[in-house]
Amino acid sequence: MKWIMAVLAALFIVGCGKQQEETYHPTFSPRGADAPKEYIVGIHPLHNPKRLLEVYGPVIDYLNARIPQAHFRLEASRNYEEFDKKLYGGHFDFAMPNPYQTVRSLKYGYRVFGKMGNDEMFRGIILVRKDSGIRQVSDLKGKKVSYPALTALAATMMPQYYLQTHGIDVNRDIENLYVGSQESSIMNVLRGHVAAGATWPVPWKTFQQENPEMAAQLEVKWQTGTLPNNGWVVRDDVPPTLVVKVGRALVELGRTEEGRAMLERMGITRFEYATDNTYKPVQQYLKTFSETVRQIEY
Repeated sequence: MKWIMAVLAALFIVGCGKQQEETYHPTFSPRGADAPKEYIVGIHPLHNPKRLLEVYGPVIDYLNARIPQAHFRLEASRNYEEFDKKLYGGHFDFAMPNPYQTVRSLKYGYRVFGKMGNDEMFRGIILVRKDSGIRQVSDLKGKKVSYPALTALAATMMPQYYLQTHGIDVNRDIENLYVGSQESSIMNVLRGHVAAGATWPVPWKTFQQENPEMAAQLEVKWQTGTLPNNGWVVRDDVPPTLVVKVGRALVELGRTEEGRAMLERMGITRFEYATDNTYKPVQQYLKTFSETVRQIEY
């Protein structure tokens, strides 16, 4: 009996080994052991994902060529909500959030190391159709106004603060529609779905260049004051030496003709160095907005 049991056990072991041989498949890492570490770069939804990749993809290629010790990968987000979730969850290694998101990211393990230049461009604008009959802010009472997203600073919060301080109760006098993107906010005005639409100068300039006949039907009726432009932030665990290299590469982008062409597509002339303190005015603005228009986290 014992020898029978021993034979059966041996056959069982051989069978298992054969089965394991047949089902085992080796796995390979998609990147070689010597390949540089990958860093995910997130840009907030300045444009729809396709347009954003067209505009910022060359910047990522530039960083990869300038800093071969690391590999940078651009990741677009479908909307502000998705971008916020990734940013505040620490998904991005590097990111270029709007100033509101920049301030909030400091609570989620990021710090500021740079920013877009041309702060005079960071303002909200409110568009109407030229044939709308809208002449003054009070004409918007009882009508619809479009914005890209709740968390868009220049294109939503700043226009809402402007309206609130010019005789409109934003929460009662108008219907606020958050339509998902800058382009969509502009198109809602053009098609007459809303009486006015908010955006900011960069996408409006792009729209004028690409759709001159449609843009000619619209006009900038009001514009807000300015704040520091979009920030560049980095997660705290990224090596400081790499952060210095990325910051220097961005600031020096305008030194070549190719780099200046990239900046022009972004609607700016330069990137600048910055720190957390650069965004103190934004923190104060958000506090005032939260107290006078609608409550927000900041």
